[in-house]
Amino acid sequence: MSSHPLRRVILGLALACALGATATPAGAQQGEWRHALSLMGEPKYPPDFKRFDYVNPNAPKGGVARLARQGAFDNFNLVVAGVKGQIESGVGLVYEQLTEQSLDEVSTAYGLLAEAMRHPPDFSSVTYRLRAEARWHDGKPVTPEDVIFSFETFKANSPNAAFYYQHVVKAEKTGEREVTFTFDQAGNRELPQIVGQLTILPRHWWEGTGPDGKKRDVRQTTLEPPLGSGPYRVKAFDAQRSAAYERVKDYWGKDLPVHVGTHNFDEIKFEYYRDSTVLVEAFKGDQYDFRVENSAKNWATAYDFPAVKEGRVIREEFAERASGRMQGFAFNLRRAKFQDARVRRAFNFAFDFEEMNKQIFFGAYQRIDSYFEGTELASSGLPEGQEKAILESVRDKVPPEVFTTVYTNPVAGSSTAVRDNLREADRLLKEAGWEIRNGKRVNAKTGEALTVEFLGYDPSTERYVLFYKPSLERLGIGVSLRVVDPSQYENRIRDFDFDVTTELWPQSLSPGNEQREFWGSKAAGIPGSRNVLGLRDPGVDALVDRIVFAKDREELVAATKALDRVLLAHHLVVPQWTYNFSRTVRWNRFGRPDPMPKYASSAFPTIWWWDAEKAKQTGPAR
Repeated sequence: MSSHPLRRVILGLALACALGATATPAGAQQGEWRHALSLMGEPKYPPDFKRFDYVNPNAPKGGVARLARQGAFDNFNLVVAGVKGQIESGVGLVYEQLTEQSLDEVSTAYGLLAEAMRHPPDFSSVTYRLRAEARWHDGKPVTPEDVIFSFETFKANSPNAAFYYQHVVKAEKTGEREVTFTFDQAGNRELPQIVGQLTILPRHWWEGTGPDGKKRDVRQTTLEPPLGSGPYRVKAFDAQRSAAYERVKDYWGKDLPVHVGTHNFDEIKFEYYRDSTVLVEAFKGDQYDFRVENSAKNWATAYDFPAVKEGRVIREEFAERASGRMQGFAFNLRRAKFQDARVRRAFNFAFDFEEMNKQIFFGAYQRIDSYFEGTELASSGLPEGQEKAILESVRDKVPPEVFTTVYTNPVAGSSTAVRDNLREADRLLKEAGWEIRNGKRVNAKTGEALTVEFLGYDPSTERYVLFYKPSLERLGIGVSLRVVDPSQYENRIRDFDFDVTTELWPQSLSPGNEQREFWGSKAAGIPGSRNVLGLRDPGVDALVDRIVFAKDREELVAATKALDRVLLAHHLVVPQWTYNFSRTVRWNRFGRPDPMPKYASSAFPTIWWWDAEKAKQTGPAR
C-alpha cells in the first residue's frame, strides 16, 4: 500500500472465500461496523479513543506557517491536477477523505468523513457510513451523493484514479448515510481501505454555476476558490506566485479524535519559485519558514549563516521509518535501444557512485540496492522458504539468476575499479550488439549511434549527470542533458517522451495495489501512469498479484521480496543513492510534539504549532 495521498486496508479477518471467488453483491452480509481499518492486525486506538498519542491536545491555535514550492500553480481543481497538484497548490487542505491515517501505526486508517465502515470476510465490497455532522463550508451536509459523484468523477477524468480504482466497479447509496463500493474481485485486502482514501467533492457546488454565471466543469482547470469540508479554505492567491489558506473557525470536524491537536495554524501560505537556488536564498532571507533539504551539498555548505549560529534557524534531521524507496536513473523501455538488459546493466557499470559521493555529495549517501530499501521487505542473499516457493511458481517467467545470484551494484571509487567496470560495460554492450566504430558506439546491424538524453527539471540535475557523462562517453555513448521547466517536464514524462530520467518510487511498509501502477503491464500504456519505465513483464505481473492477494503478513513479505529480486534482476534502473533521514531547516517560531510519531518524518505543519515566545526571540517574519 502506497504512502501517497490515496491510502489503505485490513488484515485481521480470515478469508471466507478462495481468491478467485466472484464478488459478493452489495446487499450480502457486510460484516460488523468498525471505527478503523488496518493492514497490520487490530488498530492501536479503540472505538472510544479521544486523540492520537503523538499530538499536543493543548497546542495553541494561531500564527502563520509559510511554505515554499519549486514551480508554480494555476489550478484548484484536483480532478485534473492529481496528487502532485494537490501537494503543490496546498488545495488538499480544503478537502477531506472518508478516513484519516494515523502517524504512529502502519497502514491504519480511522473514520473522518465516515464514522464507521464494514466489509464482508472476502473483501469483495465495503460500506462507509457518513457522519451526520459532516458539513461543507456552506453549511450543507456531506451526503452519499457527494461520495458517489466524487468516485465517478475521479474515475472518469483522472487517469491515475481510473487505474487506482479500476477494480471498484460500482458505488451506490445503500442507506440514509451509507455508500457501498462493490469490487470486481474477492480477496484484495487493500481495496476497502483504498476506497477510504477517496477525496470527497461537493456535488452541488460542481454542478452549479460560478461567479461568472457559467456552469462549472469538473473536467477543466479553474482558479475559482473551491468549496470544501476541510479545516482550511482559500484566503487569497496570486496565480503562479502564492496561495494562502485560512483556518475555518467553525470547522465541523475540529473536535474529532483524529483532529485533536492538529491544524493549529490560523494561516498556511505557499510561495512559488522557479529555481532551486533561489528557493534556498529565499529561506535564508526569511521569506518562508520551513524547508526540507534534499541536497547534500546545501546541507553541508548553504546554512552557515548568522541566523543558524544565533539559534534563530534550527537544523534538524528526522528519521524516515514509514517507507522505503528506489531512486534511480530510469530507462524508457519503450525505446528499442534500452530493451536489452545488458545495455542497461552496462550503464550501471559506468556509474562511479563512490567517487561521486565523495566529490559532490560530501560522503553523505549510501547506494540503493533494493526497490524497498530501508525496510524488512528488501531482498537479500539467495531466496529461501516461502519466497523461494513463490519464485518457483513463476520460474519460467523470471530471469534464472534470481535463484543463483545475489544482486549487487558495481563498486568503483578507484582508478583500477573504474577501468575494470568500464571493460565489463564494454563487454556487455558488444554482447548486446553495440560495437565501436570510429570512436562511436553503434548498432552492429543498423549502424545507429547509441545516444542518451537525460531529462530533468531542476538545475541541480546538472551536477550529477555531468559527473556521470564522461564515463559513458568513454564507452562511445553520446550523452546530452535537457533541463526544462517543471510543467514541461511533467508533460514529457506524462507522454513518455524521454530517454532517461531520475525517478523515485516511494514504498510503504505494506505494499499492495499501487505496485500495479508502478510495474504492471496494463499501466505501461496509460499516459501519466507511474509505470514510467514502460515495463511489460508477465513474471512481474504475477508477483504483483501475489502481493495484492497475500493472505497474511508472512506471505506479503515473501512475495514483496520476490518482486524486489526480479525487478533488480531486470536491471531496469541505475540505482542512485539514499539517506534515511529527512533534513530540515526552520525559523525558530514553532513548537512540536516530543517525541514525534514514529512514522511521520517531520509532519510539518499538521501537528506543529506557533510558539509566541520563540517567535518573539527569533524576530518578526520579513
